[in-house]
Formats: sequence, structure tokens, C-alpha cells
Amino acid sequence: MIEKFFENIMWKSRLFILLAVVFGLIGSIILFIVASVDIYEVLIYTFNVYLNELHPSDFHQVIVSKIIGAVDLYLIAIVMLIFAFGIYELFISKIEIAEDKETGNNILAISSIDQLKDKIAKVIIMVLVVGFFQRVLHMEYTSALEMLYFALSIMVLAIGLYFLGKVGKK
Repeated sequence: MIEKFFENIMWKSRLFILLAVVFGLIGSIILFIVASVDIYEVLIYTFNVYLNELHPSDFHQVIVSKIIGAVDLYLIAIVMLIFAFGIYELFISKIEIAEDKETGNNILAISSIDQLKDKIAKVIIMVLVVGFFQRVLHMEYTSALEMLYFALSIMVLAIGLYFLGKVGKK
């Protein structure tokens, strides 16, 4: 009897996962909103530049950097969303509507912790790639060696993304 009681308590304690699910979804929504506001600010800035014929010298660099920053936030929001859906499906219940072929296409269907880690890892790698390119935009090159390092880093990223795609198709 004690064993059944203890097992019942253990099984119901998995519901604490709902805290991570709810706050993961809230965090995701917040990041989507913040990234969208950033894009909106770029839109307003662009209109102001063209309407007032200002054309600052760093105009293109500023808007590209801010848009890449917003893409970075969107990707992190997607990580939070995948995390929330994944742990919900692993510990609480399958999301029936997501299994419907017409609406869900099983995009966020997670069947194991390893599958959840793989999906999150791929998006995190994309976040790192986007972050890398955002920082590269602000670099100033003073020698040919720095340009070579830049080219090599892009090549390494491209090779890494190629192999990441190969692993994902298996």
C-alpha cells in the first residue's frame, strides 16, 4: 500500500513540468513580441531616413544588424517553443491536434529526450551562426590575415551546416 501511494505521488509530481511548459511558452511569446517590435522600429527608422532624405553613412549596416538581431530573437523564441512542446509531450500528454496531418504535420512532435535535444541543438546552432554574422558586420579588417580568418570561419560554418543537414536527414 505504501508503495502504491509513493508511486502515485511520484507519477503526479511530473505535473510540475507544467511550470516549465507555461513559462517556456510565455518566454517564447515575449521574444516573438520583442523581435517584432525591433523589426517595426527598423521599418520606422527606414521610413524616416528616406522621407527626410537623411541617408547616414552606416544606414545599411544599422538596419541589417538590427534585422539579424531580430532573427536571432525569433530563433531563440523557437527554441523556447520547441522546449515547451517537447517536455509537455514527453511528460504530460501527446498534443492531439499536432498529430493531425492537416494542421500539425508533427513539426513539434517529440518522442524522446534525445529527439528533443537534437531539435533544440539544431536551432541553437542556427542562433550561433546568426550571432556570428551579426558580429561580423561590425568588424573592421586591418590586414589580409584577418580577411583570411574571416573566410576560413565562414567556410567552417558552411561545412558544419552541411554536415548538420546530413545528420538531420538520417
